[in-house]
Amino acid sequence: MTTAASSDADLIAAHAAGDPRAFAELVRRHRDRMWAVALRTLRDPEEASDALQEAFISAFRAAASFRAESQVTTWLHRIVVNACLDRVRRRQSRPTVPLPETGPGEPATTRDSMAERETSLVVRNALSSLSEDQRVPIVLVDVEGYSVAETAKMLGIAEGTVKSRCARGRAKLAKVLGHLRNPDADANVPDGAVEGRGVPVRRRGEGR
Repeated sequence: MTTAASSDADLIAAHAAGDPRAFAELVRRHRDRMWAVALRTLRDPEEASDALQEAFISAFRAAASFRAESQVTTWLHRIVVNACLDRVRRRQSRPTVPLPETGPGEPATTRDSMAERETSLVVRNALSSLSEDQRVPIVLVDVEGYSVAETAKMLGIAEGTVKSRCARGRAKLAKVLGHLRNPDADANVPDGAVEGRGVPVRRRGEGR
């Protein structure tokens, strides 16, 4: 079996056994998705890039201890999220300067639709308005499609904590983004609105 045809678990085992190509193939497979997680979590391309590099270095060193108790992608997500949270804690300990909405390090859009780009910016800004403890679970559950149980393991918190943080974050997003579902309606969602109503986030998993 070639490196490209090997499973993720096989690549981890091969890397631990000394195969110099195995980990590079693992990075190639999952780099884009891990980058998306880091960027959504940190909201800064430069910070996200640094966090991703730190995460892959940590994964490279820790691969021998991987015990296949979860999927390799879940294991990688946990390392990436932890690297991002470490940078958040370091960033909070020093003064910060607001970043512009766009910049040379931001991934280029492949679509020409101005409306879609504007919607993307609105959603990104809405996520940015959430606290870190609410945004990270929502990114993992609602955007990446992980279950509550998987997210709890990644973040090292109870499943109930993941649910409550997601619920609070979704309620805030619903107020900000409700107009995207019905542009002709009032964008303000009443405080008693159904949880998660009006949040235009694509779900790929149960997450509840």
